[in-house]
Amino acid sequence: MTKTTIENYYAAFNRGDIPAMLDTLHDDFAHHVNEGSVRLGKAAFADFCRHMSETYHETLTDMVVFANDAGTRGAAEFTVNGTYLRTDPGLPEARGQTYVLPAGGFFTLKEGRITRVTTYYNLQDWLAQVA
Repeated sequence: MTKTTIENYYAAFNRGDIPAMLDTLHDDFAHHVNEGSVRLGKAAFADFCRHMSETYHETLTDMVVFANDAGTRGAAEFTVNGTYLRTDPGLPEARGQTYVLPAGGFFTLKEGRITRVTTYYNLQDWLAQVA
């Protein structure tokens, strides 16, 4: 069940289906980002997802999902294939640059839903690709 929940989360991401992503989340949810502060709750995460979909177009490939036997922890490793669509404040100017990054996500689950996702990618690699 844990692997399926994580796979559904990322399948919704690839479709750009924010409501389906939110359906995989527990009401007690925290998003730990690579750079920045923790976002608490589904509403804050939905706002983040809307911003990201306006600023970047990303598709995740080469997905491998792992889960512990208890169904409480999971991880995924994947490749981010993206296009930088609109300048994100504090970052380089967007000119339609493309990028490819290895990345990962780490999950905690409760009652079959995601309570925490921590996303990791190399920001310096991304900056070098879009500079």
